[in-house]
Amino acid sequence: MSKLSLQEQMLKAGLVNEKKLKKAKKGSKKSRVQAREAKAAVEESKAAQKERDQALNKQRDEEKLSKEIKAQVKQLITLNTIAHGDGDIKYNFTDGTLVKSLYVTQEVRDQLSKGILSIARLEDSYAVIPTVVAKKIAERDAETVIENDTKEEVIEEDDPYAQYVVPDDLMW
Repeated sequence: MSKLSLQEQMLKAGLVNEKKLKKAKKGSKKSRVQAREAKAAVEESKAAQKERDQALNKQRDEEKLSKEIKAQVKQLITLNTIAHGDGDIKYNFTDGTLVKSLYVTQEVRDQLSKGILSIARLEDSYAVIPTVVAKKIAERDAETVIENDTKEEVIEEDDPYAQYVVPDDLMW
């Protein structure tokens, strides 16, 4: 006995005609295509959602890292702040385009002018910190360190004024 498909058996029995059989085949093919398209759409939306989630996670991680760096900088400044006291000497420095000043003692002023100490921004005020700590802070957040006087002097070979030293500790 040869095996007949269900469709052929139903056609032989007279339950369906050729027209209905073709319509059924066409409908089943159409439903398979629609199912494939729906599956592809679902996969595409899952991929898009995964991409959005990764972007959000990356943004959160960057924000968290930024907060951690700010906390580290604040901690370094508060732990290493040198009390400049109620000095009677006005020390001027630039913060961007603004000229600011701190009243310091003679010892602190000398160390600031020699580059041993630096000035850093702490919230709405300024703090005097060791230059070693200022370098560590500058690695994390360069905008926090205001003044770091460890600049190398470049002297041109044909400079007629090279023999004259300009003092960097002049009072303004």
